[in-house]
Amino acid sequence: MSTQAGSAAPAEALGPGPAPGEAPAIRARGLTKLFKVGAFSHGASVHAVEDFSIDLYHRQVVALVGESGSGKSTVARLLAQTLPATAGAIELNGQPVRVRSGRQLRVYCHDVQMIFQDPFASLNSIHTVRYILGRSVAIHHPGLSRAGRTGQIEALLDKVKLTPPGRFIDKFPHELSGGQRQRIAIARTLAASPHVLLADEPISMLDVSMRLGILNLLADLRDELGLAVLYITHDVASARYFADQTMVMYAGRIVERGASEVVTQQPAHPYTQLLVASAPDPDHLADAAVGARGEPPSLIDPPPGCRFHPRCPLANELCRTQSPPLAEVGPGHEAACWAHSGQPGAPTMADRRRFPAVAPAGHRADPAGSEGGQR
Repeated sequence: MSTQAGSAAPAEALGPGPAPGEAPAIRARGLTKLFKVGAFSHGASVHAVEDFSIDLYHRQVVALVGESGSGKSTVARLLAQTLPATAGAIELNGQPVRVRSGRQLRVYCHDVQMIFQDPFASLNSIHTVRYILGRSVAIHHPGLSRAGRTGQIEALLDKVKLTPPGRFIDKFPHELSGGQRQRIAIARTLAASPHVLLADEPISMLDVSMRLGILNLLADLRDELGLAVLYITHDVASARYFADQTMVMYAGRIVERGASEVVTQQPAHPYTQLLVASAPDPDHLADAAVGARGEPPSLIDPPPGCRFHPRCPLANELCRTQSPPLAEVGPGHEAACWAHSGQPGAPTMADRRRFPAVAPAGHRADPAGSEGGQR
């Protein structure tokens, strides 16, 4: 699928990335979350997230990509500390943090904010924009006069490109479009002056014509405010367009990570190859008829070994019995697949059976086609 002129650019063109020696804005190591199932489940648990690690830097966007149920939103809630982790540790600006009370959560939220998927549900429909943003300003900037709060609200509306502010400040959410509501939700997070934004599928509930505008707004805010952004999505094309780095998640585990351009154009893990090949492309419609079959595994009783092996065209006995570690397949590019390990008895990419063709080098998914709109 060709890229429309002026509508898309490679992710590396969107931001400078971290400076040499810079500490991450937020770092996680070994995050794991198990959910107990029922009162009489005899110890059964949902293995929602296992051994998740990330370094997220200022002025950087990292995309977390995967299908529904892979654990992406659970990761966001663990990093936001609205869910307690079963295991693992989080550092904020180089300092270990663990939220144990409402007061500690409020302090943490000064630095880490979430943008939710559904702007229709995340804004209280009985309050005006003035009240919604004013409440956030009052929480994070106590002591301001009424005039001072109004000035802050207008400045927030300017930041999210809702101008003139007087046109929006006294409107109710039902009087706004979906894109305008999401901009209000973004403005509410900015009231805390955060260092980290956790964007949980922020465009999936919006009209196609609105999506690219929201991504470009987030890119502008990253550059202007030095924000670190975790962008959660199931759309590979938008990850390539918007993110500097991409991490691919399957059944609670990271299976591939690296520069977005490399991960989306030269995917190394069979699951990532499936994701890229399944992106709508009128030039490769026949490829959609072949490839991995089946459904994601049960996370209550996950399969042994590689969790993708029941669907993988490369799987052999090693894949069915041992879980592959993340292994380097190129500079800054890692994949959790035995086919890249060089270990005796491991499969190789030459063992590939019928599987959707991966887009050749130079083939570029079109975020304007899947995300729509112009900047």
